[in-house]
Amino acid sequence: MQPFVNPIRCSYVHAIVLVTLGLVTASSCGGVSAGPPAPAPVKLALVAYSTPQDPYEKIIAAFQKTPGGRNVTFGESYGASGDQSRAVDSGLPADVVAFSLEPDMTRLVKDGFVAPDWNAGQYRGFVTDSVVALAVRRGNPKHIRTWDDLLKPGVEVLLPNPFTSGGARWDVLAAYVAKSGGGRDDAAGLAYLDQLFQHVPVQDTSARNSLQTFANGKGDVLISYQNEAIFAQQHGQPLDYVVPDGNILIQNPVAVTTKTKYPEQAKALLDFLRTPAAQRIFADAGYRPVVDGVARLGEFRNPANLYTIEDAGGWASANRKFFDPQTGALVDVEKKLGVATK
Repeated sequence: MQPFVNPIRCSYVHAIVLVTLGLVTASSCGGVSAGPPAPAPVKLALVAYSTPQDPYEKIIAAFQKTPGGRNVTFGESYGASGDQSRAVDSGLPADVVAFSLEPDMTRLVKDGFVAPDWNAGQYRGFVTDSVVALAVRRGNPKHIRTWDDLLKPGVEVLLPNPFTSGGARWDVLAAYVAKSGGGRDDAAGLAYLDQLFQHVPVQDTSARNSLQTFANGKGDVLISYQNEAIFAQQHGQPLDYVVPDGNILIQNPVAVTTKTKYPEQAKALLDFLRTPAAQRIFADAGYRPVVDGVARLGEFRNPANLYTIEDAGGWASANRKFFDPQTGALVDVEKKLGVATK
C-alpha cells in the first residue's frame, strides 16, 4: 500500500521552499525541477586570413567553455586574405569573417554579405593590431636594420604577392610610407618599391606561405607582420627580427556576416574576441591587443615614425594607386619580374 501524502501540506512545503530559496527544486512530495534546456547544437563557419590560425583555434576552444559558446562547434577556413574575401563573395558559407585588411571587408559590405555598420563602436571593427617586421637569419648575418639595408647587393627579400595577399599590401605600404616620409615624397616612395622588388626572387600567395618558404632556407630577409616573426620563433624557427623605424600600424578587421543562420552565437564569438582572455591569447601569439590593459609593460614597442593607412591616402586611394590589377603602380613592377597581378 502506498503511504498517504497530504496534498495541502505538500503544497505548503513546496511554496516555502520556493519563497525561501528562490529556486525551483524538489520538495518532500517528490517533485523534480527542470533546469534551462540545453541549446541546440550550432556549427559556425569562421573564414579568416592565414596568419592567426593558431590563436583562433585556441580562442575557439576557450569560447566553447563559456555560456555563449555552449554546444557551438566550428568549421574553419584559412588562406590569403583577398582570396578568402573573394570566396565568401562568391558564396563560401561564413558566419564570421576575419581579414588582414579593411578592403577585404568592405568588398563584402558592397555586395551585402556584411552590414554597413560593421565598423561602428569602440574598436571600429578591428580585433588586433601589428606592425611590419624584417625577419632575418639567426644572428642577422647580413646586418639588416633599416629599409635601405634591403637594397644591399646580394640581399634576397621575400614577401607575398600583393595582388593576392593582404599581408603583402601592408608590407608594400609600410615601405612606401617609410621612404616617402608618410607620403610627402611620393616619387621617393615609388622608386624605393621598384628597387625593392628587384630583390624579391619569389612571391607566395599568402604571408604564411612566405614564412614557410623562408623557413625552408630561401632568402635573407622576410618582410612580414611582427606577429608572424614571433610565431616563427615560438615554433622553433631559427630567426631573429627587426622592427624598422618608419612603419605602418596594421589593423585587422572582423565581422559577423548578414548571411549567418546563427546571429546570436556569431555575435557571442565576436564579443568574446575582444575580452581580455581572448586578447591575451592574441598577444601571446605576437598580435598587439586592441583592448587596453592586456599588453604587458614593454611587451610591444612602437617604432619611431609609425604611420597609418591614412598617410598612404586611405584604403580606397591606396588600392587604386598601388594594387589596381590594370593601372596600379605595382603592375609594371610585377610585369618586369613576370609575376601575375590577377
